[in-house]
Amino acid sequence: MKLLVILSLFLLSCQKDDTIATPNPSSDAYRITKSISYNDVNVDVVIDKPTNNEVDVLILYHGTVSYDSAILNAANTTLNNFKNILNRNDMMLVSVAYPEENLLLGDNILQAEAALLWVKNNANQELGITVGKLFLAGHSQGGYLVTRLNTMHETNGVIANAPGPLNLVYRCSLEENGQIQTSLVCTQLKNTFGTTNSNPNAYFDRSLLNFTSGFKSDILFVQGLNDSPIQMYSWPIFKQEVLNCSNCQNNQFLEIQGQGHTALFTSATAKATFNNFIATR
Repeated sequence: MKLLVILSLFLLSCQKDDTIATPNPSSDAYRITKSISYNDVNVDVVIDKPTNNEVDVLILYHGTVSYDSAILNAANTTLNNFKNILNRNDMMLVSVAYPEENLLLGDNILQAEAALLWVKNNANQELGITVGKLFLAGHSQGGYLVTRLNTMHETNGVIANAPGPLNLVYRCSLEENGQIQTSLVCTQLKNTFGTTNSNPNAYFDRSLLNFTSGFKSDILFVQGLNDSPIQMYSWPIFKQEVLNCSNCQNNQFLEIQGQGHTALFTSATAKATFNNFIATR
């Protein structure tokens, strides 16, 4: 009987909240999945709220998954990974289950932006809280999205771990030449725009190398130097272009020897730098 009660409480804490606008009482700590909307753009978010009602917020963006059936799991995993390295227990974490299936890479910036604007403008009323400082953080494609969002909206700071894809012209040309396995990302781009040889600009326009200026907030980039050859081929170019930016807020690069794609979550140095970045803004 006791086991059943515990299980019921666990399931209740993870429920999807589509019917109540304000979890009650708002002073409780909880984790819920909530469907939110901003400017007629809908997206699911996983909200992990501490007991306090005046909260700084960390909005999180997961890495690439192939199918939308996996995005809620990816959002929860990303939330757990960031919560495990965050030194504070008084921040609210909002992990965005942005869609990917049947979308060209980069088109989900609409859902990524909607989640940010909902937290900025609607979360206070809908959740019965007061939002203080607001940070963005993302891993892999999530890092790509937060970097792009930093060219669009001001926050208190942005953290991008192994952001990419950096250079879709290079990556997709390797697939076209049979040098690496094909992916849904490049296949969808090819079906829409043709090959990288016939239409390279369409691929570059969606590459992170096209978003290296106009950063509105301070940003920390973390990159493991043992990441994939495709990532590391363009990483020095991306880094230099960001460093050359004349209309950006402060940028900081942390490169970790001996670490790969998940360096932010596996390196003690990266964890300390991440927490210091948040603490000093």
